[in-house]
Amino acid sequence: MKKVKISFIGAGSVSFCPATAVDVLRSELFATVDVEMCLMDIKEKPLELSKSFCEKIAKRLNRKITLTSTLNLQEAVDGADFVITAIEVERYHYWSQDFHIPRRYGFRQVYGENGGPGSMFHTLRNLPPLLEIARAMEKGCPNAWMLNYTNPEAKLVEGIARLSSIKVVGLCHGEMMGADQLSMLLQMPREKIGYNCVGLNHFGWFTKIWDKDTKEDLYPKLREAEKKAYSLALWDDMALSRIMFRTYGLWPYPGTNHIGEYIAWSDDFLASAKAQYYFDPVVDKPWETRNAPPFVYSFAHGSNYDLFTETKADEETYEDAFKADGEIYGSGEYGIPIAEAIFFNKPLEVGSVNMPNRGYAKDLPEGMVIELPAMVDGNGIHPHICDPLPTAVAQMISNQGAIHKLVIDAYQEQSRNKLLQAVLLDPTISSYHNAVAMINEMCELQKDILPLLKW
Repeated sequence: MKKVKISFIGAGSVSFCPATAVDVLRSELFATVDVEMCLMDIKEKPLELSKSFCEKIAKRLNRKITLTSTLNLQEAVDGADFVITAIEVERYHYWSQDFHIPRRYGFRQVYGENGGPGSMFHTLRNLPPLLEIARAMEKGCPNAWMLNYTNPEAKLVEGIARLSSIKVVGLCHGEMMGADQLSMLLQMPREKIGYNCVGLNHFGWFTKIWDKDTKEDLYPKLREAEKKAYSLALWDDMALSRIMFRTYGLWPYPGTNHIGEYIAWSDDFLASAKAQYYFDPVVDKPWETRNAPPFVYSFAHGSNYDLFTETKADEETYEDAFKADGEIYGSGEYGIPIAEAIFFNKPLEVGSVNMPNRGYAKDLPEGMVIELPAMVDGNGIHPHICDPLPTAVAQMISNQGAIHKLVIDAYQEQSRNKLLQAVLLDPTISSYHNAVAMINEMCELQKDILPLLKW
């Protein structure tokens, strides 16, 4: 019987590990081969919960797999065919700093996860451990694919592609969220809408949309539907998208909070920015207590709390995420379908992947990691040639490509000066002096987790 080893690095991830493990266990294709699923994390308790979850789901689905767990990275990746990465240390504690500190210096970023100055520190925290995984893969499974879910997706995948020899792809469901918006506006089932897209992760654009049955171009209908739609409907998800659609002629995705990270004027269209990681500085000291302020994805996703809402401890959050007695849901992500397509040589069209631009989008920088559709088969992942973008959109994305390069250079050269160059390119910049002060404060605040950076 053929054997496949799938390694989960960051197996304690409540966002991706449980559902992605279920994808493996529900796979009819992987049920025909001998599967080893190896779980790895740096913390023992989440790892135990993750393994227990997988054992219970495998039993419920009557699937026989070899399930192992380890705290040792090299042991986890040795002999792997696919390495799934979803890593983050004290996620919301550091994300809240990424959000608040740049805004204190006048940077008009609305989120700070994948774009804006906050995302540069997010990249610098996550790039070293991802490169450590890549180095272990070079040694123990040089032909394996890294299927990465860790953000900031584009910057990290570009760093791995530049600084290692492994095969890497970044995966995100943002394009699916955009397709859901098209479905709502057009009042059509999502599965009946065909589309091409290209852009940057969390700043993608549908270049063509059509009716799969009739082949009709759906952009004229979308323009009419957007005009008729109530102006305040789903404000935090769609307000900025609607303005950009009117301005540039294409529908962007995934939603205001992510798209808005890459431009300076987005905070007019995101009401929840004022509530993001809210705390009262007179009485709350989150950087000292390490009690992360509340995370609000967007008002459109719901933000009405009971007056005396109780927050859950980390232990409760983990236990809830890894409960195995409810309905069994898959992730809906592309990772395991891509692994199936490669391992079994079953051609598959994928709506979006994040990979270096090798002539696929001629109006975007060569080598920059972009988001685009691809075909997957036994020979790997093959991105499609993309439609051109409006000049202004291509320029906004190209500017981010220069930022990617400078942030990776800053890591390689341990250079605050290169980081400063990247910050000064960001469209949300307020002033040179504020940029320098912000870099110095963030490097001090996150010195225990950031790589060394010197002027």
